[in-house]
Amino acid sequence: MDKEKFRNLATEIDYELFLGVDLAGSEKRNTGISFIENNSIVTCIIRNEKELFKIMQKFQFIYIDAPLTLPHGRNSLEVRNEHHFRECDLLLRKRGIKFFPITLGPMRMLTQRGMQLREMLSKLGKEVYEVFPGAFYDVFGVKRKDRDTIQALYKTLSGFFGLSLKVDYPSQDELDAIACLFTGFFHKLNLAECLTGIDGTIIIPALEVKELLIFR
Repeated sequence: MDKEKFRNLATEIDYELFLGVDLAGSEKRNTGISFIENNSIVTCIIRNEKELFKIMQKFQFIYIDAPLTLPHGRNSLEVRNEHHFRECDLLLRKRGIKFFPITLGPMRMLTQRGMQLREMLSKLGKEVYEVFPGAFYDVFGVKRKDRDTIQALYKTLSGFFGLSLKVDYPSQDELDAIACLFTGFFHKLNLAECLTGIDGTIIIPALEVKELLIFR
């Protein structure tokens, strides 16, 4: 696919249906969200659970940075057993992408919260997907905490999608939420890889996207 064909495809999706969410494990920590408003990428920080759910209901395609399923063989996070990794987690590992297992400390709270939100939103007919900003950055070859390089990448991507980036001094939570949002765009354009196992799916950008959107 050449860049012109990509631009043509990118005009076929309704950006305002998408929401990217960098979910925190609890209301005590910041959750970053990102969406499109007047052809601009905007972000905000939310802590209140009710406010977060109210906003999420406004969108059809919701891409969340949080585990949304349990490993096969594990029925709950409370009962300990030998199952710590999902098949989709292991597919990440095969690609050399580092991540935290869902049974590790704070990840347990995040997993529980993510699963609950997915269940509630699915009942409303929303499409909820698990994504991973760490994998997004790895695919594009940028360091996960290098904010300047990440913002430069986002400006390039925004241009290809015909969007503007109106985010001043974003936090890491907001940057990660934008990664979730872009992953959603790539997914709907069939430019994403679905790492699917018996117990879940993680969506990451396809490797070909980096070649298409080289930083120029």
